[in-house]
Amino acid sequence: MTDDYYELLGVSRDASTEEIKKAYRKKARSLHPDVNPSAEAAEEYKKVSAAYETLTNPEKRRMYDMGGGPDMGGMGGFGGGAAGFDFGDIFDMFTGGMRGRAQGPVPRQRRGGDQLQQLRIELRDVVFGAEKQISYTTAVLCGTCQGSCCAPGTSPTRCTQCQGTGHVQRVTQSLLGQMVTMSPCPVCEGHGDVIDSPCTTCSGHGRVIEERTLTVKIPAGVENGTRIQLRSQGEVGEAGGPSGDLFVELSVADDPHFVRDGDDLVTRVRIPMTSAALGTTIPLTTFDGERDLELEPGVQPGEQLTLKGLGVTPLRREKRGDLRVIVDVVVPTKLSEEQRQILERFAEARPEEKHGQVRQGSQGVFGRLRDAFRG
Repeated sequence: MTDDYYELLGVSRDASTEEIKKAYRKKARSLHPDVNPSAEAAEEYKKVSAAYETLTNPEKRRMYDMGGGPDMGGMGGFGGGAAGFDFGDIFDMFTGGMRGRAQGPVPRQRRGGDQLQQLRIELRDVVFGAEKQISYTTAVLCGTCQGSCCAPGTSPTRCTQCQGTGHVQRVTQSLLGQMVTMSPCPVCEGHGDVIDSPCTTCSGHGRVIEERTLTVKIPAGVENGTRIQLRSQGEVGEAGGPSGDLFVELSVADDPHFVRDGDDLVTRVRIPMTSAALGTTIPLTTFDGERDLELEPGVQPGEQLTLKGLGVTPLRREKRGDLRVIVDVVVPTKLSEEQRQILERFAEARPEEKHGQVRQGSQGVFGRLRDAFRG
């Protein structure tokens, strides 16, 4: 009679995968050869590991449960009813469950997982491109065993249970007659070999957790939310397997003076109405340094001026966009008596404006942009 896997782990039959993992870790800590070197503990450790391997695999657990108990080897009668069966299940029972499946030992090495890292950058970095350093936690190759998973001076030994094949065959009797099933070896977990002396640094995984720092090259013209792929900079796989990729997702911070519009930058300047009427030259701060902005006499509120080549460098191109400047004319809200008299004489000299000509119409794209700045 084979041990009941659920009883071995001390969990109920409806236990979740997380509950099974938690129970296994608790058992494994007390039975591991490094903690308990007795032969009885070693045998119990193999049984607990086999139970864990079966019950955390949805397909294996389903087949195990259908047998109604461990003595059925995970196969057998209809258990919970014929609804769980199809012709493929029945075919598998007569062919040893190997239909369409690769035979032979399962390699210990597996590809590491991909990782996603967030990186916040400034608008200036978008204009010119930049290099930024990022730090992140990942799995790296174990420096002690170099991915072999074994303690220094040792190596895996051939599994005596499956003779290195990684699978064991089981013959059972059922209502349908004699059935042959092939399943991963519970001792070596399908690998064909056994690590008798696991590396104590990585606990036999071939990798350890470590903080890494990398320099990321950010090209000019990237958008908010752009992901940069750094190949083989993610997690190192189990047993020193190939590394996954690292994806760096960019988040562009708001700039206090400029907004991006395609390849252009847009900003605004506020000038008094006298400067708008008479014209003036004002200093304008740009990402390329300070520039003189010339305003012709009579410049209108909302008028747009363009400085060529001071915008964003497009992605994978060289010609930069422009810097567009929207003029915002400030009208005074309080006047002294002298100022009022001056404006009244000015109004009298321009009788066509005495009653205030008003032009109605669409606000236009640049008016909307100006409102966006104000908002």
